Amino acid sequence: MTDAPGSKISLIIPAYNEEECLHACLDAVMAHVAGKVHEVIVVDNNSTDSTKSVIERYPSVTYVFEPHKGITRARQRGYLSASGDILAYVDADTRPPAGWVEQIGRNFADRPDLACLSGPYSFYDLTGMWNRISTGWFVAAKPLYKLTGYLMVGGNFAIRRDVLDKMGGFDSSIEFYGEDVDIGKRARQHGTVLFSPDFVMPTSARRMKQQGFARIAAVYLANYLSIVFRGKPAHQDYQDVR
Repeated sequence: MTDAPGSKISLIIPAYNEEECLHACLDAVMAHVAGKVHEVIVVDNNSTDSTKSVIERYPSVTYVFEPHKGITRARQRGYLSASGDILAYVDADTRPPAGWVEQIGRNFADRPDLACLSGPYSFYDLTGMWNRISTGWFVAAKPLYKLTGYLMVGGNFAIRRDVLDKMGGFDSSIEFYGEDVDIGKRARQHGTVLFSPDFVMPTSARRMKQQGFARIAAVYLANYLSIVFRGKPAHQDYQDVR
């Protein structure tokens, strides 16, 4: 694999019981990312399905196992296993598009102050009005971003390794909700956290479909504000959606 200009990027994909979605994610990675990064790592977060078998179909992908379930623990295992100086994270139900990794290389090369880059989702399994409503959250959140200086999407971000070093890695006490806000808040202490509307990641709307858009929006807003003002999430319980 060759690196994007001016950077050594590791792509890290946490995966827990993702046999249904991971193949499409890795197909997109092979088509648009793999030849332009230093390494691709999938962190198997103690899956009980055929996730490992899916990963083994891609010889250039590094398999890493994390026995303690939890997204922050899987992210941490990826951080400890990677050798890049920029760590890019996507979720197993995303499909990285053409030009995505090039944006990482350009932004970090052009902005020495940049600690972390993130951007919005689009939803490949929603159409028309529902997709516009779902992506509208990111427009509505812009005032919060301007106020706090950070906005993060956990399935679509890249962060400097030295920033993660200074942060002490990921906070494994956070089980799920608020983990991305926590990353942005702590990264902001070491540089700029850029939320770019052009840095778009196609992903699944499966959580919104199962739990409802209004409920998900309310939960995410509550946890955003809780991390901002209390330094800890409002909710510790969460439901795996597969």
